[in-house]
Amino acid sequence: MRPLLTILSLFLYMANLFAQQTEKVVKKIPAVRTTQKIVIDGNLKDSAWLQAPVATDFIEWRPTFGNKEDEKNRTEIRILYDNNAIYIAGYAHEASPDSITKELVGRDVVGVNDFVGVIFDTYHDKINGFGYYVTALGEQFDAKYSSNGEDGSWNSVFESNAVIQSDGWTFEMKIPYAAIRFGNTKVQDWGINITRRRSKSGKQMMWSPTDPAIGGNFLAQFGLWTGIQDIKPPVRLSFSPYLSTYANHFPYNQPGVKNTTTSINGGMDVKYGINQAFTLDMTLIPDFGQVQSDNQVLNLTPFEVQFNENRTFFTEGTELFGKGNLFYSRRIGGTPMHLGKVQGQLQPGETVGKNPVETRLLNASKISGRTSGGLGIGFFNAVTKAQHASIEVGGEETRKIETNPLTNYNIIVFDQTLKNNSSVSLINTNVTRSGTDYDANVTAALWDIYDKKNTWNVNGQVGVSQLIGYEAPGKTLTGYNHTLGFGKTSGRFNFNVWQELADDKYNHNDMGYFTNNNYFNNGVWLGYRWLKPKKWYNRINANINANYSMRYKPMDYQRFNFNANFNAQLKNLWWAGFNFNLNPEQNDFFEPRVNGKVFKRPGSWMAGFWFETNSAKKYSAVVEFYNRTFNQYGSNTQEIFFRNNYRFNKKLTITTSTFLQLAHNNLGYATMFSQDSIVFALRKRNTVENVLNIKYNFTNKMGLSFRARHYWSKVANKEFFKLRNDGYLNSIAGGINRNVDFNVNYFNIDMVYTWQFALGSFVNIVWKDAISTFNQDTRTKYFKNFGNTINADQQNSISIRVIYFLDYLSLKKKS
Repeated sequence: MRPLLTILSLFLYMANLFAQQTEKVVKKIPAVRTTQKIVIDGNLKDSAWLQAPVATDFIEWRPTFGNKEDEKNRTEIRILYDNNAIYIAGYAHEASPDSITKELVGRDVVGVNDFVGVIFDTYHDKINGFGYYVTALGEQFDAKYSSNGEDGSWNSVFESNAVIQSDGWTFEMKIPYAAIRFGNTKVQDWGINITRRRSKSGKQMMWSPTDPAIGGNFLAQFGLWTGIQDIKPPVRLSFSPYLSTYANHFPYNQPGVKNTTTSINGGMDVKYGINQAFTLDMTLIPDFGQVQSDNQVLNLTPFEVQFNENRTFFTEGTELFGKGNLFYSRRIGGTPMHLGKVQGQLQPGETVGKNPVETRLLNASKISGRTSGGLGIGFFNAVTKAQHASIEVGGEETRKIETNPLTNYNIIVFDQTLKNNSSVSLINTNVTRSGTDYDANVTAALWDIYDKKNTWNVNGQVGVSQLIGYEAPGKTLTGYNHTLGFGKTSGRFNFNVWQELADDKYNHNDMGYFTNNNYFNNGVWLGYRWLKPKKWYNRINANINANYSMRYKPMDYQRFNFNANFNAQLKNLWWAGFNFNLNPEQNDFFEPRVNGKVFKRPGSWMAGFWFETNSAKKYSAVVEFYNRTFNQYGSNTQEIFFRNNYRFNKKLTITTSTFLQLAHNNLGYATMFSQDSIVFALRKRNTVENVLNIKYNFTNKMGLSFRARHYWSKVANKEFFKLRNDGYLNSIAGGINRNVDFNVNYFNIDMVYTWQFALGSFVNIVWKDAISTFNQDTRTKYFKNFGNTINADQQNSISIRVIYFLDYLSLKKKS
């Protein structure tokens, strides 16, 4: 006991000592109002800049924190404001102009470019911010910052231009007040930081020093833009009407069915500033036909595939709705809930005519913002149309079967920022369906609390789900879950311990992505960082983590995982890493696909490495290799990934990537004859994915991109087993009388021409080609299989979409 008291006393003494340390000096830049005209052409010739205060003396953020910026490569930033906008000018000096990395990549893509960005914390809550970036070629990138990190999908409309000079590059930006959110007080101080990246040197600088060893949100280390007076949030109202036309071709070659169809669509996006803090976003009759094709795969798991969201409305400015991971936007306009039940409702002589695989979105809207007191509020609503399958007799439609009811989706979020980069939140999601289908309601409370120095963190979440009418009309199925975490987030040594629990009734799948409930998991993560560069490295990160999973009811063991990870950035700006994973024998309650059954998955271990060359070079590459070996059946799997990227010049870049998964004696679920006759198989599974990207940008407003993806996966079953009641397997002599081999191909082309002909206004021309094949021929080699895929029936689509940005204030000024 005495040694323990001694250690505790020493800990308390050190904590008190640290608490008495001098507060960090906050850098400040005064706000200066201008009445002079500024032309945003990238040249700093306007006389207004002579009265602007200069932000300089940048400090290196990485790789070596704390170094002062070289005088010959110094950064000078000037900021002014008037009644309508914020003006930013900068001179990024460069001793050798050849050291400037520049590539035309299009809006909202940074690539390998040198850039300068200005980030404002307008509410000075040290959690939420707005960032505006410009590259050396004048291309724009903007982002929104919150406790969830950086949201690069957020878009605003601002002006920028850049010019390459003999000793660096200069730029100018004009950020209208309509493109940012702030309070309505007479005198304001905003948090501010300015960052510059010099890609070839691997250096990134910050105006306000930002120590990477300090945890929490990096906005907590911002400086201040002080004394902003008499600015008022303007009327924020803009319209983005669109018109699109499509021509689609598929060789049905059936009497009465057209191979080619055309359509014309129109709709509009609306943004309206309800007040200085809150914005209403609406999409009316949306058209998402030009978004990138999904990366379809052969799914042999018991869980659905989670796809990326490519629809702008559902990615832009949705950081509030992502609280608690309860919102999976692909649920909206997704697969009809009764899609697979149509065949079972057919009468003799009936066939299925059309059975759409997606529901139609009628409209969607969201309101989000934050008060001057730090209260963030978000409201989201979407309505999808009732979906039907057409039933035919003799080629004539006779009736319809509803596959998805008219459905309303709602989210409401309250997020209160607190001192010390902390916050508490409350979120509710609700799905209401017409007719007899059940409704769903999920509510969760979250907290994320830091101490004054952002050294210690306590976080957690408590949630309740309600499925109304799920089991029977008028009956509600109520479930519970929680997540608790505690850790150290600053310094070289960090750790986190956590626990998560969901009872056997909890389910947030109707509006979120959810695989399973009924678990009780505990874990620990320990990490150590070497942040000061030495002879051969710039930084090193190492961590180990482990988690132990049980079922909640009954308390049965599920799995134990141990992982070790090591990665480092070398002096030549390469990255390299090593990974190790150990999984003892597991009780897999999901692979059998029947409740109450279990599969004793053999133990395994995995080791692998990866490296990434300097991306600022004309040629760069990524290589990954992993090998997993199982303790039984001679099972092993190799995964290989490599990507090549070559920049021919600032306009043309070609990237190729290849992923190989070679699974030998892979063991898994094959088929089922009954709930007591579940068949597993030992199989050979090979998967190949090749992606080709070609990007050619004519100017910083116009570009052409080409993406082709071919995915091939074949499964050849070698030996079959019957699952025993104890979870182990018995070999089935002679095999089974059912062919469960797979040969699956997905091929997609997405070719996009885009031209930004005015601020916020675009013309997009898109060609899409899609092929999918499925058979059971596993003897075909790769190139013959690829040839067969290319010769299969293809869905081709060409579309033209014009979207025009109309700003109310600009229209009012012109009129």
